[in-house]
Amino acid sequence: MSLLLDGKAVAKETEAALQTRVQQLKEKSQGRTPILATILVGDDPSSATYVKMKGNACERVGMQSLKVELPKETTTDQLLGKIDELNANPDVHGILLQHPVPAQIDERACFDAIDLDKDVDGVTCLGFGRMAMGEEAYGCATPKGIMRLLAHYNMDLEGLHAVVVGRSPILGKPMAAMLLEANATVTVCHSRTKNLPELIKQADLVVGALGKPEFIKADWIKDGAIVVDAGYHVGGIGDIEIEGIKDRCKAYTPVPGGVGPMTINTLILQSVEAGEKAIKS
Repeated sequence: MSLLLDGKAVAKETEAALQTRVQQLKEKSQGRTPILATILVGDDPSSATYVKMKGNACERVGMQSLKVELPKETTTDQLLGKIDELNANPDVHGILLQHPVPAQIDERACFDAIDLDKDVDGVTCLGFGRMAMGEEAYGCATPKGIMRLLAHYNMDLEGLHAVVVGRSPILGKPMAAMLLEANATVTVCHSRTKNLPELIKQADLVVGALGKPEFIKADWIKDGAIVVDAGYHVGGIGDIEIEGIKDRCKAYTPVPGGVGPMTINTLILQSVEAGEKAIKS
């Protein structure tokens, strides 16, 4: 019987604990709470929905969100100016720049302008480097959420062969680094990898993070593997053909309800941690 890795349930449990932490911080600091600033550039409806979901999650744990909305014509310099303003604001403890930004903006420059102490989404090069070296930093929200989910269900990763399919800077690459820190042996694959099915068949843990619906076929995955699907596409399907492995894998994440809730939950958790550090100091 395969174990379902229920991200929705774990996120709900974590939110209950975060409510207590935020209330305790509020009582000790004359009413101050962690504040997450969310920056939305342009009018992309999907991005607006994600930002709203993150704001709702802030409200559920009792912290505040500061919504910054900029027009789609915003330049890189204008966005950098807003980020500098938020970096300098002592009442802002976390900064989220919603991806993607309009094409005329240098997204990487803007990500890297976020103060490391406020990089609660784990998007800066400095934060990635520190995390990869085993130093203190906030991890990228999705891979960190996956690691938290695996830990919650006591998935022992030490010595496992993990295959990460995808190499994006905010998912595949940090996922590989986090798995290495957990003493797994990691192979990173991507759209140009040769003999991909054969490599996946060797995996004790498969992470689908390619962004292509059901690209990873069920018969590529061996019996007893741990299967994590970080994709989400129209129709409620992920990057992996999950139906064909539910009865023969060790554990798997559902789509939806697996990785997605853990991403937002990790952002909120790290925002609370940043608020606690700043307010207590």
